[in-house]
Amino acid sequence: MSFLNKTVFITGASRGIGKAIALRLAKEGANIVIAAKSTEENPKLGGTIFSAAQEIEAAGGKALAVQTDIRFEEQIQSAVQQAVEKFGGIDIVINNASAIQLTGTEQTEAKRFDLMHSINVRGTFLVVKNCAPYLKKGNNAHILTLSPPVNLDPKWLGPHVAYTITKYSMSMMAIAWAKEFAKDKIASNALWPRTTIDTAAVRNLLGGEALANMSRTVDVLADAAYFILSKPSEECTGNTFIDEEVFAKEGITDLSKYSVVHGAKLYQDLFV
Repeated sequence: MSFLNKTVFITGASRGIGKAIALRLAKEGANIVIAAKSTEENPKLGGTIFSAAQEIEAAGGKALAVQTDIRFEEQIQSAVQQAVEKFGGIDIVINNASAIQLTGTEQTEAKRFDLMHSINVRGTFLVVKNCAPYLKKGNNAHILTLSPPVNLDPKWLGPHVAYTITKYSMSMMAIAWAKEFAKDKIASNALWPRTTIDTAAVRNLLGGEALANMSRTVDVLADAAYFILSKPSEECTGNTFIDEEVFAKEGITDLSKYSVVHGAKLYQDLFV
């Protein structure tokens, strides 16, 4: 399936995994809507919607940078409207924006609990709600949500229940949309990495450079997303994919090129 002139609406695409997916699809000629918050660069995180747009256009795509905080439905609606006005529709939605805090119940402040739920769950839901009318008219329409398989092992629930249940909610919505929108020929899948990924979150919040060096680059998820979104929407839907499974289906088992440090022992990601 060609991505030429297809319009991809990506949340949180100013940096990290979201931007990597945007750049991968831009190389194929896609139109990318960067729906993210950053208009001024945070030195710890890097990247803005404007710098991402420049990179996307340099890679061969067309870009629309729209400052969007998905906690606010009116901002989502404005971003969707601008996307449709500029590109004529929306073919693919990628739910990448997410908030994380790996704390136990007593250590999780109400405002952080609310933040994770308002972005990860409510925001993701409202993005799809507002994009759905255009996806129904789209060309090989797909929804791709960056969330893990639902694993009820207490190992993943016990340490950071507030975060875990938001990510599982994202995955349950991904599965639900596959069923709900099947008649409209809209695919819905989730994607999650087997290993940690070298992002600002890993470097600044989780394990610093040591963990980053035991991780894979963002390109592993960008390429996995490309393979999923290339599939006919009626044939590839309702899955909660691990990136390695996606590559295996393509006959690719050597992922060494994605290691930050070649030959390093890789650290397994949450939920897998």
